Amino acid sequence: MNYANIKYCDIANGVGVRTSLFVSGCRRHCKDCFNEVAWPFDFGEPFDADVADKIVSSLAPSYVAGLSILGGEPMEPENQRGLVGFLEDVRVRCPSKGIWLYTGDTYEDLLREGAPHRTEVTDRLLSCLDVLVDGEFVAAEKDISLRFKGSGNQRVIDMEATRSEGHVVCWHDEKVFSTHTMDA
Repeated sequence: MNYANIKYCDIANGVGVRTSLFVSGCRRHCKDCFNEVAWPFDFGEPFDADVADKIVSSLAPSYVAGLSILGGEPMEPENQRGLVGFLEDVRVRCPSKGIWLYTGDTYEDLLREGAPHRTEVTDRLLSCLDVLVDGEFVAAEKDISLRFKGSGNQRVIDMEATRSEGHVVCWHDEKVFSTHTMDA
């Protein structure tokens, strides 16, 4: 697996200060994709143990809330296989840090047997996540006022609550952000 970029001290892709890993490779090719450069699977640099260790080290400071995984498309089968062991390691080594993942797949499709991005490691990977931002970016539904997603069809899913309840439970932002006002 290759990665296109790593952003340290990122505040755009999840709650708080985060490290964001942008994996390479995506077959979706969404219209107006913000990261078209990462579509080729061979773009960027190899994701190896040194890169993984550097990311884990970046999560150590108390001001860092967690790790976000974006793309490209993290749920392409080859990327899932490249990420699952790393995310399991992050879960063990940094248990207090939240893990967010962005995908063009819907959660339901990731669970459906025979779906294109359902693999032998999908369940393991999903079990590592605190939040899943799902749904393909749809240019016609683009809305820059949405927090942590690009288009209105996408969902920000609370994975712990979803696993507990047995159905999708959307993540709820702090009121000041969800209302777009400064009234607390």
